Amino acid sequence: MLHLPNYKTTWDAKSTTPVHAMLSVDGSASEERTRMTGAYTARQVRAALDLKATDRVLDLGCGVGRIGRELAPHIAHWEGCDISANMLKVARDRLAGFANVGLTELTRSNFKPLPDASFDKAYCIAVFIHMDKEDFYLYLEDWARVVKPGGLVFFDTWNLAHPSGWRRFAVELNPFRDVEPSERKDVARNQFSHPEEVRVFLDHAGFDVVDMFSDSPWVQAVAMRRGGGDLAVERRRVAAAKERIAYSPLWTELFDNLIASQINGTLPLADALATMQDDSRGEEVPLFRSAFIEVWRHNESAWGPIPPHLVKP
Repeated sequence: MLHLPNYKTTWDAKSTTPVHAMLSVDGSASEERTRMTGAYTARQVRAALDLKATDRVLDLGCGVGRIGRELAPHIAHWEGCDISANMLKVARDRLAGFANVGLTELTRSNFKPLPDASFDKAYCIAVFIHMDKEDFYLYLEDWARVVKPGGLVFFDTWNLAHPSGWRRFAVELNPFRDVEPSERKDVARNQFSHPEEVRVFLDHAGFDVVDMFSDSPWVQAVAMRRGGGDLAVERRRVAAAKERIAYSPLWTELFDNLIASQINGTLPLADALATMQDDSRGEEVPLFRSAFIEVWRHNESAWGPIPPHLVKP
């Protein structure tokens, strides 16, 4: 089992071409799916951070600009940061039409190229899940430097304390069971946390928790940089916006089906896809249907072609 030595070499190796970069971001080389998932997540970010037209916003682990492409038209400045130069090349091409976009290549677990208190708000989506705990905390700590006092941050991580999060963790265990310990730690592997750990990290990094949502496979945290702002007001606002931020029960149901299908193969995947033909159940249905189809397409050599009646036009 070959693993590369650090985050930069690993994510550059996963993004040597635009197709590989997009596959690494959301499992698809489709611009349509990237825009679809980007729009869904951007709505969560906008609601969590209460984004304003005057805001300067920092995205940690921006990848190909999946979320930034959707947010840039609505804010004063979007800064995408990533450890991978190859990812940033794709992001630069995808966001070339925006004059209010910057891209910063990171070299350490901090934002040292960026000035103190230079951002109103910041977010990080599906990136801390690929970091060792030390790096997770160090980025939070340096967010406290670059985000203005009273500024908001929003991020997520896999939730070990939720049954679906535990099932996702169990999927990760199998490749490591009988592997030589010195060879088994992939630097980009999925890693897991829980709400109390996230609270401790935020407290020590200099943030107050505004709210935390953990009734899904994810811990989602909204926090405020100490030294400014009205915490009580933000807590009321975020509580009122919960349905637009937190993952829904339908999202968790479909996520569980995806995990089961990946474990068990083609028949459960076909059964699951058959239940995802009614988009009126919620916007999560087309989102997950496209994810299931991408999983199948990557396994067609073993599972055979996707039945045409399961692929909605």
